[in-house]
Amino acid sequence: MLLKIHPENPSARLIRIAVDCLRHGGVIIYPTDTVYAIGCDIMQPKAVQRVAQIKNIKPEKANFSLICYDLGHISDLTKPFSTSIYKAMKKGTPGPFTFILNANSNVPKLFQSRKKTVGIRVPDNLIARLIVKELGNPIISTSVYDNDEIIEYTADPELIHENYQQLVDMVIDGGNGGNQASTVIDCTGNDLEVIREGKGSIEDIL
Repeated sequence: MLLKIHPENPSARLIRIAVDCLRHGGVIIYPTDTVYAIGCDIMQPKAVQRVAQIKNIKPEKANFSLICYDLGHISDLTKPFSTSIYKAMKKGTPGPFTFILNANSNVPKLFQSRKKTVGIRVPDNLIARLIVKELGNPIISTSVYDNDEIIEYTADPELIHENYQQLVDMVIDGGNGGNQASTVIDCTGNDLEVIREGKGSIEDIL
């Protein structure tokens, strides 16, 4: 199913359709402020396994990030961290950053693994954030890659639908995506450390 949602003025009815799909264990592809992502409700273990199968990795070894509406509930997933890290995250959200934090005991249960860290994303994309808000808990995020040797990410949602319609339950067309992933910042120590350069600049959040 290809579901077109206006990126700047998302229809509440269409957001609810996407959320209903997630609540029933569906796997979707949705837009972010960087590239399109594959995701599901973190409360649906079988859907998490499906996402891992699509990516051809074992669920317990997957480094999926979690899309959150804001920073309001991240203490449900992470161990306490410093005020300076929180300030940096506040500056960078919503935005093109993935923050790696020490996970609390809830995360291994969700992923059925021994994960000690978790990636947190609050993308500057209304569709993704409203889906999470309506759902009531985070969704998984893992990038949609292109098979092309030159282009790393597929930006055209119709092409994504063509390639993935047999693997996922819904592709959300929120307009053309980007071709640059988020900047990944390790926040597990005392200092911020960039472990992948992407769309976001660490200078903007220091």
